[in-house]
Amino acid sequence: MNPSTAQAQVIVDELVRCGVTDAVLCPGSRNAPLSFALHAADAAGRLRLHVRIDERTAGFLALGLALGSGRPVPVCTTSGTAVANLHPAVLEASYAGVPLLALTADRPPQLIGTGASQTVAQPGIFGDAVRLAVTAAVATRAVGEQGRWRSMVDRTVAAVTGALGGAPGPVQLNLPFAEPLVPEPGDADWPEPIDGRPDGAPWTAVRRGCRTAPVLPLDPSAPTLVIAGPGAVDADLGGAPVIAEPSSDRWPDGLRSGPWLLGVPSMAGLRPAQVLVLGRPTLHRPVQRLLADPDVAVYAVEDRAGTSWTDVAGTVRAVGAAPALSPPAEWVDAWRSADAAAAAALDHALDDADTPDGLRLARALLAALPDGAALVLGSSNPVRDASLAAVPRPGLTVLANRGVAGIDGTVSTAAGVALAHPGPAYALLGDLTLLHDTTGLIVGPDEPRPDLTLVVLNDQGGGIFSLLEQGAPEHTAAFERIFGTPHTVDLGALCAATGVGYVQVDDLADLPAAVATAPGLRLVEVRAQRGGLRAGHAALRAVVEGAVAPVIAGG
Repeated sequence: MNPSTAQAQVIVDELVRCGVTDAVLCPGSRNAPLSFALHAADAAGRLRLHVRIDERTAGFLALGLALGSGRPVPVCTTSGTAVANLHPAVLEASYAGVPLLALTADRPPQLIGTGASQTVAQPGIFGDAVRLAVTAAVATRAVGEQGRWRSMVDRTVAAVTGALGGAPGPVQLNLPFAEPLVPEPGDADWPEPIDGRPDGAPWTAVRRGCRTAPVLPLDPSAPTLVIAGPGAVDADLGGAPVIAEPSSDRWPDGLRSGPWLLGVPSMAGLRPAQVLVLGRPTLHRPVQRLLADPDVAVYAVEDRAGTSWTDVAGTVRAVGAAPALSPPAEWVDAWRSADAAAAAALDHALDDADTPDGLRLARALLAALPDGAALVLGSSNPVRDASLAAVPRPGLTVLANRGVAGIDGTVSTAAGVALAHPGPAYALLGDLTLLHDTTGLIVGPDEPRPDLTLVVLNDQGGGIFSLLEQGAPEHTAAFERIFGTPHTVDLGALCAATGVGYVQVDDLADLPAAVATAPGLRLVEVRAQRGGLRAGHAALRAVVEGAVAPVIAGG
């Protein structure tokens, strides 16, 4: 057996021993040793292999698999720009704490800087986005190095899962392979059994530790508002009002209209004395303004994995474990009364077809999904629409790429989540997010196919900018071309070209039937207009204020 083949087979075998159950592969020549080894592991039922033609798509598919399963997932590429195309997924994994392993094949070091084809300086290519970057020595013999190779894999898996300390996140294992790159006739499929270890166990067993943080020095009985984002940890909140983003585990306990209430002037009398931040909230400007208020004491709960806390305004006074809260009952009741009034007014307003289509779609979709479903929310408007309009509910696994909040790779992330999730899977996307990852729709005939329904709000451009400073009336002359970025893509034709099921929904009353559980990859298109988005949100803010003001005044 040639050295490159032997090294690749040992690496894949050790990854399986470390708990890897899925791997993503892109075709190439330099990564041929790993490609053969991964194919053999798939054929033997030791892992499930997913092959994709585009490295950026492959990176986000692996990210979605890891996000949905919580297990490390390797994505294997050939050398050169193939590696660079993993960078967006690596960045998202880094900031979201997702265990993604970039398994990058490389040329032997003597070829670097010689002008050899598909050769770049790959060690360190991801900078500080990775928890660890390891470049292996070129294998020069097929025997005698098994322990070294296995130890290297165990170290990288420990880093990717956070077992070495710190948060889980991406790791690069860079593997220079010398020719020959393909197995020889008569080669065994797998390395010989290793001695002195239990069957199937890793070469080096590494257990992940947990941090124990000191209790926060806050007043548990003070009026306390909880702000929760993705990664929120469990805490005894004592009934305190919670404003949670949909991709937070605390969302089912959250106030329905929390982000709206923070922008209502009449709520000033209910301003909290202190705020407890769980996870990484990033969605809403009223939340960020509250956290920046110097008159409000802000505390952050530490993640046991050691993930860094969120403190954009630099106001956090301490980071630690949350004590059991017991805020004043009358203050909590006042918040809940305001929320009930705002929610009723919102629902009444959203029943009107003239209100923003994205908000109405998010409310309808999250109500229609079956218990046990997974939902991936696209960045920009969809995740905000869900937060502003949907009724918080248990029974759903809601995920989003909020590490760096990009729109790239979302189709592939959702496909990975669907392949890892035991129940039905859905995604709510905007049209530009879909078009940014059209290669995510391409699944080869021999590949595991996700059961995934993509619900796409097609307003033919970038709706989010209508709600930002760029959407102000004084920028009208330039807005549509450079921010609205209109397009004329026929999504039905795109689905026909890629073999994806397609249905168009013209009436939201038909949405539950359109998203009813069905196997395969499908796209449900809901067409919308962007023109009244800014005015529509302003009108809803006025509706909430009108509903809340008399409740607060009467309380």
